[in-house]
Formats: sequence, structure tokens, C-alpha cells
Amino acid sequence: MSRAEGEFVVSTDPEAVDVDAVHAYLTRAYWSAGIPRETVARAIEGSIPFSVLHNGTQVGFARVITDRATFAYLADVYVLEEYRGRGLSLKLMDAVVAHPDLQGLRRFLLVTRDAHGLYRRYGFTDVPDPSRLLWRANPDPYGAGARAPATSNSETA
Repeated sequence: MSRAEGEFVVSTDPEAVDVDAVHAYLTRAYWSAGIPRETVARAIEGSIPFSVLHNGTQVGFARVITDRATFAYLADVYVLEEYRGRGLSLKLMDAVVAHPDLQGLRRFLLVTRDAHGLYRRYGFTDVPDPSRLLWRANPDPYGAGARAPATSNSETA
């Protein structure tokens, strides 16, 4: 699926993703600092990717982890600094919420530190009862103490 508007295109084609460009951004993002390229590549493979392309160059990205029936999680959303202020985050989110595999879901979650206004435009709200929401977080998944990726089927990550 691709949505073109002027010189910008939002594509869900996995082949359109420039993994090196996405990794370059994510490795310096507050939520994924130091993330290994292999981890980025595996994360993209297990998601619906949304690439914002400017004349074929990756300038924005998002991915949705989903079972395509009841649940989705929006992650790794960004637009490069030099392309901000052009409405690209809106184009990106328009594509996300319109994707046919993301319709009729029971839950669609995301976590953000500073973009609440953007996501509220698309119906995202505060969790009504945060006491029902639990999480398990690793404060330093890519740091010196990080566990190496599993190398056999008997190991779990």
C-alpha cells in the first residue's frame, strides 16, 4: 500500500524500508538509544512498516506490531528533524489508521513522551484505568549488560 502526496509517499512495502536509515535514527532516539541494527531489522520483519519517502529517500517511519485482528501497538514513529513542520506526521498517521489490517481492533496502544497532541487527533486517549495496565520493562536493553540474542530455538529472549 502506498499513499502519494506530492513528492512524499507513505509506503507499507517492506522492500521500501531503508533499514540503515531507520537504524541511524533509532540508535539516537530517546526510546531506543544504541539499538543494534540486527534488532531493528528483526523488529521491522515482525511488524507492518510505514515508510515516509521523499523522492525515494527514507525521511520518516513507524511500525505497527499486531495480530491483525484484535490488538496493535504503534512503535518507532519519527520524521527526520529537517522534514518536520510539513505535515508528514499527519500523513504517516493517516496511513496507519487507514490500513485495512488495523480496522476493528479491540486495543491499539502506544507510548509517547511528547507527542500526545498528535495521537489524540487520531482517537488515542489516556488509559482510563492505568491500574489495569502492567508492563515488564528492561531499562538498558542495548547496554553493556544486555543479553545476546538467542541462537537456538530452546532459548527465549
